[in-house]
Amino acid sequence: MTASAAHRHPPCLDTGGHVDCLHCRTRFLSVCSALGEMELSDLAQIVDPRCVSARSTLFAQGEEATNVFNVTEGMARLYKLLPDGRRQIIGFALPGDFLGLSLSDQFSFSADAVNDMRICRIPRSRFSQLLDSKPHLLKRLHEMAANELMIAQDQLVVLGRRSAEERVAVFLVGLRKRFTAIHHLSPTVPLPMSRQDIADYLGLTIETVSRTFSKFFREKTLLNVPDGVRVLDLDRLNALAQR
Repeated sequence: MTASAAHRHPPCLDTGGHVDCLHCRTRFLSVCSALGEMELSDLAQIVDPRCVSARSTLFAQGEEATNVFNVTEGMARLYKLLPDGRRQIIGFALPGDFLGLSLSDQFSFSADAVNDMRICRIPRSRFSQLLDSKPHLLKRLHEMAANELMIAQDQLVVLGRRSAEERVAVFLVGLRKRFTAIHHLSPTVPLPMSRQDIADYLGLTIETVSRTFSKFFREKTLLNVPDGVRVLDLDRLNALAQR
């Protein structure tokens, strides 16, 4: 990461410089789950907790990939910039997601904070050393990479073969499952991203996304609430997602 990018991500002051990987709320969701209690002290020695304010850049496409990141709070928007300047959102990172372990020396995509975030920033060289010494950590990383590849393949099907209603349903069902996995048990699916973000992710126009949400509201499949949507008819949403 460049010096200017590092300056944008100040240390989280409430940690007091102390890193407690053992009691991290996202420990069992991330690559860190492969490590035992004694091994977590090795990880804590190389972790630099950082706070990232909403709408700021975590890292940029083409930037030197000198760090890797573990999301512990908040949401990041992941996207690629096309040669003509258009943006294609490729995903949204939630707590437990691991970012930046590129095979090249540069980031292949950009990441922005959708809302206020907390991250664990780790120097890439030191993380590579940790992987070399702990094969079970490398195995866990490979498992996560395989899962991300499967998600990317599913996304290609969504973009190529689904109607607008089905695309939005797949997005909401998938996001609901991801929030449930991080112990968000509310009936509300948080949507901190904009409708334009959702449109860019699903390969739709913002007008189509807005019309689709309005249709779901009218049909009482969803209820519009200030911080997202509440699912009123999960069976119908699942049926649309599984077509």
